[in-house]
Amino acid sequence: MAKKTDEFVCQNCGAAYKRWQGKCDACGEWNTISEESAATERMFSGPGRPPRKGKPFPLAPLAGEQKEAPRIASGNAEFDRVAGGGLVPGSVLLVGGDPGIGKSTLLIQIAGALAAAGHRAVYITGEESVAQVRLRAERLGLTRLPVELAAETSVEDIVATLSQGRVPRLVVIDSIQTMWTDMVESSPGTVTQVRASAQLLIRFAKRAGAAVILVGHVTKDGQIAGPRVVEHMVDAVLSFEGEGGHHFRILRAVKNRFGPTDEIGVFEMTGGGLSEVANPSALFLSERDLGAPGTAVFAGMEGTRPLLVEMQALVAPTSLGTPRRAVVGWDPSRLAMVLAVLEAHCGVKLGGYDVYLNVAGGLRIQEPAADLAAAAALVSSLAKTPLPADAVHFGEVSLSGAVRPVSHAPARLKEAQKLGFARAVVPDATRGAERDGLALAPVASLTDLVARIVPGRPAQRREARS
Repeated sequence: MAKKTDEFVCQNCGAAYKRWQGKCDACGEWNTISEESAATERMFSGPGRPPRKGKPFPLAPLAGEQKEAPRIASGNAEFDRVAGGGLVPGSVLLVGGDPGIGKSTLLIQIAGALAAAGHRAVYITGEESVAQVRLRAERLGLTRLPVELAAETSVEDIVATLSQGRVPRLVVIDSIQTMWTDMVESSPGTVTQVRASAQLLIRFAKRAGAAVILVGHVTKDGQIAGPRVVEHMVDAVLSFEGEGGHHFRILRAVKNRFGPTDEIGVFEMTGGGLSEVANPSALFLSERDLGAPGTAVFAGMEGTRPLLVEMQALVAPTSLGTPRRAVVGWDPSRLAMVLAVLEAHCGVKLGGYDVYLNVAGGLRIQEPAADLAAAAALVSSLAKTPLPADAVHFGEVSLSGAVRPVSHAPARLKEAQKLGFARAVVPDATRGAERDGLALAPVASLTDLVARIVPGRPAQRREARS
């Protein structure tokens, strides 16, 4: 028999407590602990009987024939790039993103593409009615495709329905926070229900060989809501990002057991849904402010894809006691480090100025190779000197002021040459990566960079010291 027990569970991290408290000791969040009822199984099969003995199973050696996981093309090249080449039968993906970012639109388009290819695709919604999904499909022009729809939240009923007939190639659950199971007695959306519902759907996917995509809500700080254990249970976690004021969206792989975790897919939101962007660099640079001080083009890498974006900086005199430091799309800690290096080693005094840094287009840059482009944009804005419009920048800045080389330099230079750039400001160690039609301007330190933008300034500072 099952014994019912009451426990208090944190809805943010899943930590359990015997009594209520205001702050969760595991994650540090306040007012996230709520009471839940769970069923705990007895360890003994009967009164006074020992537990069931385990059954031995064979162990396999490390050596053996290796087979690559089979892939099913989703019909969307950008989604397949992020997923590692396509959908793997029996895999479970968790897709998270802000409300209204386009998660449901993207997944109904993928389901429609698979259905058009002759595969069975099922879309199950727990937040909308079938009529609402049909309205979205009508706007996207997908009503003629044989996608099977249902509005259901009981996981047991969903598994029983999917087990009938032909095995579906794709099952979309929108969203996992609305699902519930009879195994636990808590309300839908709680940590216990999300964990139990996800476990049942994962078990069905592995047994039947269907690819299941779970849609997850996100919290106010951008994290996927629910227990973190769900992210460990699934095979891939994809984050759908984008700003409300921009017309493009980015699908980023946070975890992937069948492919790389640093790939991105770029989509553009149009009247007919989400369309793929084959050349994201041209999109991000389409509205450049040519000839304006404080703008520098950064040649970055997202996975195996080179990506060129514009970094914008504004350095303005401040009237406050503490100058402002505002960053959009980059790490604020790295901006603080670059500002300190500029002031300590290059004589660029920024203590009396407000500093604003923005990555154009809403893209978030995570690699340190953007240090050189950010420094060039800052010095250009302070000196009111425009940078060459046909130049790209990339390089990592150390605390000593040296510019260190970064990986994938040939791919960055090739992308810059393809888009018509004539020169590249690169670390000094990248001298051997010249390309025809692209001149390299190597810099060994930030002092050399400042001297290129504002000739004579570092030399004047050294003379003043002596």
